[in-house]
Amino acid sequence: MKTSFLHLLLLLSLLIIHLCFSLILADSHFEGFDAEDDDAVEEEPLDHHSIKSPPLTQSDSQHTPDPDTQIESDPNPNPVSSSDSSPQSDLQKPSTTTFEYWDEDEFEGLPIEQPPPEPPKVTENVSPNDPDPKTTSKPHNVAASKKSFTVEIVCGSFLIVFAINYFTGKRENENLALAWAAKFATKGSIFEKNFSLLGVGEGEDSPLLLKEGQNVFKFYASGRRFCQGLLATMELKSRHDLVSRLFNLVVPCKDEITFEVYMNDESMDQVVFALAKKKAAKGMQKDVRDLQRFAGLMANPSGRKWVVDELSVISESKEVAGDLITEAVLEQVFGDKAYEKYGKDFISMHFSDQHPGTHKKMLLFKFALPDANQMADMTRLVALVPYYIDLIGRYKLSPQARSKTDAARVKAAQEVYKELHNARQEALQKKKAERKKMLEEAEAKLSAETIRKKEAKDRARQMKKAMPRMKMTRA
Repeated sequence: MKTSFLHLLLLLSLLIIHLCFSLILADSHFEGFDAEDDDAVEEEPLDHHSIKSPPLTQSDSQHTPDPDTQIESDPNPNPVSSSDSSPQSDLQKPSTTTFEYWDEDEFEGLPIEQPPPEPPKVTENVSPNDPDPKTTSKPHNVAASKKSFTVEIVCGSFLIVFAINYFTGKRENENLALAWAAKFATKGSIFEKNFSLLGVGEGEDSPLLLKEGQNVFKFYASGRRFCQGLLATMELKSRHDLVSRLFNLVVPCKDEITFEVYMNDESMDQVVFALAKKKAAKGMQKDVRDLQRFAGLMANPSGRKWVVDELSVISESKEVAGDLITEAVLEQVFGDKAYEKYGKDFISMHFSDQHPGTHKKMLLFKFALPDANQMADMTRLVALVPYYIDLIGRYKLSPQARSKTDAARVKAAQEVYKELHNARQEALQKKKAERKKMLEEAEAKLSAETIRKKEAKDRARQMKKAMPRMKMTRA
């Protein structure tokens, strides 16, 4: 602490001496201009570095001598010849010679004073126990270095967690799909008993499942009466995606499987029917085109067993709904007693001969998938698929119901024709408008002479059309 205090005193003394020296230079007078002095300055230029500053001391008690008095009182320490004495004396006396050749209109040759260095800020309440600022700045530097790596640490940790979640989520989805295939698509299972060809290939070693993504798996089966084939699509949760997994914690979703059965044209009668949970049924009736055009929500009939209150029926007629919801279905899945245990994973089923798409006659089933170790819980739901294939393939409408469905389909065909006609007319009008716009743009780019010739040609064509036509006959 003592040494640092002495250093501060030394810096303050240097600053005071420098300020005093600058004041002495500023107070010097400008009298005594001579022609001989001008010649002397012209012969030898002024060297600013030759001006020596007074000696510096560390003691504050001693008085700093005045440079002018010191120079005057000092005898000539370096005696030289009389011819050279005047230039040297000029350089040693800044008060008389440094600014002797001052010109108010021209400021060339003026020595530029450097600004004094700012003294370090010294606090008054400095105690001997205060730590050194160099040592106190080290913890701040360490904290700053730690903060500078927080972003990298967070990003690296996120990437590591993302990679781990990707592989674990991928494995979970694959295990779930394989568990379903092992339960319902292997030897002795439901689909093996009802279809002759399972999987995407023809050989015995062909894979049962086709993986289209990390959370999408497909299963195909064919070789059964009344239908061309069946396609099952499993849409699982995006467990491999960390963001989707976190989102599913906030907004839960389920693993779903959809069965699409492509019926033969001659095997399915005119049927539009759907069964779903109440909330989903309202959305289907508004959004699905064939249900919106042909079917409507039905109330529960009185005097017979019906589906549970959680489900709603959408049908083209009461006859179709009564014939498709049989006693066996109510006892197995959709009854009051069976639904709580076996129908909890049911979402919807939709049968239609007016399905929008390449295949008009289709049966759609949508179920939720349970966990891999609880696949047996959806056995009765999967059994609905072959059951309704046979039921729809053998079902025939009564004459009264057929007449109503025929009238509805004729009306729907007329509406479709009108929609196509209107769309065609709109396309033609749009094409004509675009062609007219192109012609106008082309005419705007033509010259005046070309426009005049075109107008004359159009006028001649109009006059020719207006003239009466004469028919030449032989006498």
